[in-house]
Amino acid sequence: MPQDSLTTPELAQRLASVSAELDESICVYINRRGQVIRVAIGSPNQTKIPPLELPRYGSDRLSGLRCICATPDVLPPNPTDLTAMLMQRLDALIILPVNAKGYTERGYLAHLLPANDAELPEQQEAWRVSSMTIDAISKQDFLELVEGLEEEFSRNFAGRATDDNQDRVMLVGLMHQKEKSDSMPFAMIELGQLVESAGGKVLDALWQKRERPHPQTVLGEGKVLELAIAAQTKGANLVVFDRELTASQTRNIERMIGLRVSDRTEVILDIFAQRAQSSEGKLQVELAQLEYRLPRLAGHGQALSRLGGGIGTRGPGETKLETDRRVIQKRITFLQQQVNHLQAQRSRIRQKRVDQEVPTVAIVGYTNAGKSTLLNAMTKADVYAADKLFATLDPTTRRLTLTGADDQLHTVLLTDTVGFIHELPKSLVDAFRATLEEVSEADVLVHLVDASHSSWEDQLTSVDKILKDMPIAVGPILLVFNKIDAVADPKAILDKYPDAIAISALKRQGFEQMSKSLLKLLEYAIGDLS
Repeated sequence: MPQDSLTTPELAQRLASVSAELDESICVYINRRGQVIRVAIGSPNQTKIPPLELPRYGSDRLSGLRCICATPDVLPPNPTDLTAMLMQRLDALIILPVNAKGYTERGYLAHLLPANDAELPEQQEAWRVSSMTIDAISKQDFLELVEGLEEEFSRNFAGRATDDNQDRVMLVGLMHQKEKSDSMPFAMIELGQLVESAGGKVLDALWQKRERPHPQTVLGEGKVLELAIAAQTKGANLVVFDRELTASQTRNIERMIGLRVSDRTEVILDIFAQRAQSSEGKLQVELAQLEYRLPRLAGHGQALSRLGGGIGTRGPGETKLETDRRVIQKRITFLQQQVNHLQAQRSRIRQKRVDQEVPTVAIVGYTNAGKSTLLNAMTKADVYAADKLFATLDPTTRRLTLTGADDQLHTVLLTDTVGFIHELPKSLVDAFRATLEEVSEADVLVHLVDASHSSWEDQLTSVDKILKDMPIAVGPILLVFNKIDAVADPKAILDKYPDAIAISALKRQGFEQMSKSLLKLLEYAIGDLS
């Protein structure tokens, strides 16, 4: 293999003398053919090329570039520069410390290390750094080194792809500085459940305490570097944040870490897209997705512009981005009209129920509280129910016969509604307004709470807040604690909420008491039921 001219001792000394004269670090990026791609003043971290702008990038290979940096700093490569190497997936990073006389005698050669899933303890290094003489560095066969590394990277990548054909996700969260707990926040646990419900595999979670989110990257710069190392080392292909990101934040983070970045809202929308079965549900999901994506469209300048014809259309023309926005906006307008028709249709159906004097009861609650299971148990319905978030989206109504105190039978309509979640995305609230009207128009609500959940009080508070924010005041609410058979001390919960009912929908426990309480609330809401 011919020597790379930039790593010969003579030119290494020339690069060192320039660095000493400027008293600045100088980085030279070269490809595998020995061609100079970029020369910049600054450290490897300051001069790094965004991963998405590299000639080649992927978990199964290196970028095809190596960086040679002459620096007045005589210390070994710092973690920041090594992280820059990892984020760019450089073939190698060569640091040439320059002494006071402007010469360099020894340097540092750093390169990435492949890792298998079984070899990922928390403290495992993602790179190797070797101290070598300039002559030894110049004789290094970089092509042989890179070929061996890429073969191992490719083998690991193929193994992961075979092992699971799903997104491998790193979770990222932010805690307020005043929060004292150092344990994983409830929001992060729930985010992991959302990702798994969407079909992803959670590899690890990372969070930071800050007074407020960084306006450009949410996390601080150091934490973004830590995220890049963890994601690259563990083989993640997706990073999901526990809050809604702006379009610029998403682009900034993707540019810095070289991986796809998503947020909590997008994960929820993906779950909804998978779960929607009826045409109405699919309609509302599509509307929510388009409203979410419209402000996040990104164009490519005049490269995709289109020339028009006629007065006022000459020049760079309309960009592809503008065309896409107009098409999406037209589709959103159409879908909103369809949702309005759906609202009107459901309003007519509800009016028929009123005319027939059939009372209505809606089951509301946090997602995965057991609403569908309760509907199936009480009405012998066959609605899909599963132990995962947002298992069902489409509201289902069934007739329910309740027995009064005088053994008189009363028929009511029981509706299973879409589950709520902490900080329900605004796009979903708007798109599902036709469905949510089933809640606001019901005579009585059954607020179902999963008593076995470790954060049931937070869930109860979140649902109460959503109900209070409804545009129309809701009817009387019966608080029902479900899965009480899995609670160690049910009495403590009922002592705190004496008007609540404790049941187990799966084991059909407590139904009689709940039926009596429902009838009392219905009589209070609409008068005589006879």
